[in-house]
Amino acid sequence: MSSADQWLAIDVNPTTRREIEQLVAERDTAALEERLGSRLTFGTAGLRAPMGAGFNRMNDVTVVQASQGLAEYVKSVADEPSVVVGHDHRHNSQRFAELTAAVFLIKGFTVYYLGGGLAATPLVPFSVDQYSASAGVMITASHNPKNDNGYKVYWSNGCQIIPPHDQRIQHSILANLDIVFRDSTWDTARVFEQHSEKLLFVRDEIIGRYSRKVKSVLLKNTSFSFKAVYTAMHGVGAEFISQVVPHGVLVPVEQQCLPDPDFPTVKFPNPEEKGALDLAIEQADKQGISVVVANDPDADRFSAAVKINRVWRQLSGNELGYLFAQYVVSQKKDRRNVYLVNSTVSSQMIAAMAAVEGFHFQDTLTGFKWIGNKVIDLENAGYDCPFAFEEAIGFLFPVVHDKDGISALVMFLQMYQHWLDNDTDALQTLQQGYEKYGFFKECNGYYVVPDARAMEIIFQHIRSTGNPYPKQIGEFTVTKWRDLTVGYDSTTPDSKPTLPVDVSSQMITVSLQHEDDEIRFTARGSGTEPKLKVYIEARSSSEAKADALARQVWALLRAEWFKPDLHGLTERV
Repeated sequence: MSSADQWLAIDVNPTTRREIEQLVAERDTAALEERLGSRLTFGTAGLRAPMGAGFNRMNDVTVVQASQGLAEYVKSVADEPSVVVGHDHRHNSQRFAELTAAVFLIKGFTVYYLGGGLAATPLVPFSVDQYSASAGVMITASHNPKNDNGYKVYWSNGCQIIPPHDQRIQHSILANLDIVFRDSTWDTARVFEQHSEKLLFVRDEIIGRYSRKVKSVLLKNTSFSFKAVYTAMHGVGAEFISQVVPHGVLVPVEQQCLPDPDFPTVKFPNPEEKGALDLAIEQADKQGISVVVANDPDADRFSAAVKINRVWRQLSGNELGYLFAQYVVSQKKDRRNVYLVNSTVSSQMIAAMAAVEGFHFQDTLTGFKWIGNKVIDLENAGYDCPFAFEEAIGFLFPVVHDKDGISALVMFLQMYQHWLDNDTDALQTLQQGYEKYGFFKECNGYYVVPDARAMEIIFQHIRSTGNPYPKQIGEFTVTKWRDLTVGYDSTTPDSKPTLPVDVSSQMITVSLQHEDDEIRFTARGSGTEPKLKVYIEARSSSEAKADALARQVWALLRAEWFKPDLHGLTERV
């Protein structure tokens, strides 16, 4: 049986069936092979891909098969299995969520369903904690382009899954491909009716509980003397923000605060992308407002821009991370039991701050699956972990063990009011931090890698430049070298990293020295996109010098390591 015949024997969705039938009729073997020749791999946060027909796309078939495998794996470790299911506003998200819930019901689970409306991603890990659920699934592609969707999985601790769960779930999916539905349309309404005693609609209850926790744990100041323009980036955030922010503080960008899966006013629905905040800034200027706050479409990330001396400045993830850290730590009188956490690709300014201010610092692998689990480990050891972050505008506060753009927005508004009350601002606070802890400037970007083989070739070349690592890169001396793909760390007694090693992903972190200046950078393959990501941070005696050094190292690595013309890469910096 051909792969197309296999697909058509399974799929009951008329839209995706037509896609494959059309390709068969056109004898487009290349397109058929591209769609059907490989399967989506269960990895970082679960599944994420373009929607459409095929075993390596997001569609009814791949969602059902993923749910079947996940359900069987959870059942193998949970006595009374239960799952939380939620979805955002993207095309097909509701259908994918209903299919997911139906599969878990058929498998005997109790399903806590956030349906009957849209969910912000932080509501799923929050619900897992509230109901002590065995797992959680959020249907979202976060800030990806409009044609993508995803299947994000949380474990019973309210964190995104980490190894070995991801590999075991992938094996379970492949072992449970036979479709559990017995009707010709995969009728989820019928399944819901048949298993109604196990299907609990909890959305309203959870919104109330979540809002109360945000306000009780984070919202210490409810009096604001300013207004801020708010954009939900055509996503789900506005409904939930309105539950936790006092009325009248936020002025919404009306074109972007109603959920719209086509994201019509932005090229990419990511607040970090150039131009994404243009509408909000334009509205702020018209209304004489000096601050803009933003969530990404599923409201788990947060960004902000401030207008100071008539000039707008969008704060980077690392800048926001430092500002939040400074604000949180300033409220802690006894810091001996305090830990702050960020990922290894994020700013080391927090580490420098910890050495001066007397709190502890821990870095982790890239991604909130590692950050959240580390925070739980530290809390279980008796430490206070009031804040963690990653440079990709993800911020964790003591509400959920995952990034939470709603909590971050609530904290930012209070921090902004604190600056006003003390006759200072974001840039002055950053400057004071640089003067106290060192000037840190970043140059972060990525290369689009159209051919997966190019990624392997590039990293093979990097490793061939020295044994076990090069002593120089250009004019810079290599002082530290950590390769989490092969399992080498120059700073440990046995040369083995303390962070987890993953042979399936490329990741090298290097520290450089030049006179009194320090540079630290990480190059890694993205777990969700065809990108080679590069994070460079320089520490120097002035802001201008640190910025120039970071850019100098970017150019050096482009020329000596990545060679975009040779490998067909597209540079984005």
